[in-house]
Amino acid sequence: MPIRIHEILPMLLLATTSLWVNAQISAPVIRGKFGVDADVQNNWFNNAGYTLAGNDDWFFRNGTTATSTFVIDTAGAAAILAQYGMGIGLTTPFFRKMRYPSFSLVDGSKTMIDAIFVRDYHGADTTAFSLGSNKNGMSPAEWGCGYQPVPNKNDILDAYVHIRREGPTASLADTLWMFGGLALEATNGNRYFDFELYQSDILYTRSTNSFTGYGPDGGHTSWKFDAAGKVTQVGDIIFSADYGSSELSSIEARIWVEAAARSITPAAFNWTADFEPSSSNPAFGYAAIRPKTAVPFYFGTTNSTESWAGPFAIVRANNSVQSNYERNQFMEFGVNLTVLGLNPQSLMGVTDCGFPFSKLLVKTRSSTSFSAELKDFIGPYDLFLPPRALAVPDIPLFCGATGISQLAVTNPYATSSYTWTTDTGHIVGSSTGTSITVDEPGTYVVTQTLENGCPAYATDTIVILLDPACAVLTSNDVILTGALKNSMAQLNWSVQHNREIRLFTLEKSTDGIHFTLVATANPLQLQATYATYKTIDNVHGLNHPYVYYRLKLSLKNGMVVYSKVLPLAVTPISNDNISLQPNPVRDHLQINIYSTADRDVQVLIYNTTGQLMRTMNSRVKKGYAALTVSDLCDWPKGVYAIKLVSGKDSFVNRMILVK
Repeated sequence: MPIRIHEILPMLLLATTSLWVNAQISAPVIRGKFGVDADVQNNWFNNAGYTLAGNDDWFFRNGTTATSTFVIDTAGAAAILAQYGMGIGLTTPFFRKMRYPSFSLVDGSKTMIDAIFVRDYHGADTTAFSLGSNKNGMSPAEWGCGYQPVPNKNDILDAYVHIRREGPTASLADTLWMFGGLALEATNGNRYFDFELYQSDILYTRSTNSFTGYGPDGGHTSWKFDAAGKVTQVGDIIFSADYGSSELSSIEARIWVEAAARSITPAAFNWTADFEPSSSNPAFGYAAIRPKTAVPFYFGTTNSTESWAGPFAIVRANNSVQSNYERNQFMEFGVNLTVLGLNPQSLMGVTDCGFPFSKLLVKTRSSTSFSAELKDFIGPYDLFLPPRALAVPDIPLFCGATGISQLAVTNPYATSSYTWTTDTGHIVGSSTGTSITVDEPGTYVVTQTLENGCPAYATDTIVILLDPACAVLTSNDVILTGALKNSMAQLNWSVQHNREIRLFTLEKSTDGIHFTLVATANPLQLQATYATYKTIDNVHGLNHPYVYYRLKLSLKNGMVVYSKVLPLAVTPISNDNISLQPNPVRDHLQINIYSTADRDVQVLIYNTTGQLMRTMNSRVKKGYAALTVSDLCDWPKGVYAIKLVSGKDSFVNRMILVK
């Protein structure tokens, strides 16, 4: 059960010993080498002239030490503030991830797992709980969401989350911590909120006001245990916090379980009496848990004086931009997941690596009750979702008895390790790293681990084939190049000794192994030595991150020559996948986007004179997404250009504004 201030005061008066009391603080503290001080800079709570060594934080402004750092990427902060000064982007949400790759070892003394900063809508919010009853424990399928004014005490402005280990290893000694921060529009009174962590790839789509990708057990993923209480499956978890006008009064942790599972005594933590069954499937619900020992597991406070709001400033409900959080506006907490029994090593009894959750949803409640009406939310956002190893050979087929091929990971992750193995082939030189050289046909497997000593996170397999009937014509060089533009692959190749070729066959693959026919072409017979060729291939609608091409040359003497494989990153957005609704528009415009991958998108709106009227930066998820452009009623009527920029690609559409 949550620990209440009024319940522990009598114990203090009696001078009894209770380590639970120490969990509730209203003064700054450092835990896990991170400042839990209701401040966003590592200067030990609003002390502009003093930075405490070893005190990391969200941002870094005042002072400097060799052992303190900050975790949120601040790229683009100056540009955002400049736009705010012109009245642009005040109602536009955005987020920033950690400034280090996930699972980075920093200063040799701490492991940064992941972090995120999110700026939410405010005022009339497009991501809020609206229709019907919406409560914790319900399936996300039942939540009624959409465009809704949010009361000040529930209106989320900024949210922060950071996961780290106190030390450089993944052992139990280097405790696992989760830190959270929240700024609401209200600056007084009681505030209630939840940080909910999901196992599944849950997604909210604003165009349909609905959640998808939630778990199978009443809308969540349930925890499962064996008879000895060991966790066999990690499920969803929620941290519910209550803040009074000046301090944290309680935090409780709940996990999603089958009601019958509460008859099992967990090995890593204990049950409390609190259980909130699901309305859609009462066989499941959120059960409160607490540590096996009396060691405190949570710490938190609120800013007792005005404090810096960070490099992105803060935008209030009235669209005013302020440099500081007002008194009691920013709340911060830390949870020792190791003490609570949520360290992966103690959970599974197998691995001490990784972090067992992947998505985060932050919500506010109307009262202290866990089942109180939900009001505002942001997310879900990825906490830690690195790319899984994807490998490809430059030459997938050896002609004749021998050959040489380079095998490479096409999407290497900075903090992952890659090891290659084979039972039937031969690796030349080192078998570790993002690429290797092989000189025999066979099956090659690359294994990705998140950290040294961790179990396999992902694998990919490459098969190098042998065609004894073909041979490489050493005097015939083949060069294949290409690029993607607006969903069209523009391919070029050149060959030496063109007259020796009978037929060109262009082949395509989505995995770099299995190829299919794209087109054939006859050689230019009039050229005796050198010739160049080009063609195009439409990849629109290809739901893969890469497309691979190779060239097969059938020679007049019956032999076959293959070019090296050409990988091209597929452009996930095209004009055909972008629509504006409504159009013409009066006040609010919705930009609907279909993307075949997660990617950053910038929206720029110009009037007929070329003046930039507004800029929005967002990250769209794979699948359908919607970006909302609001507050257009004060703009002059007419035609505006909507430009979307994603990487090297840009697309333009027109919006008609009427009165």
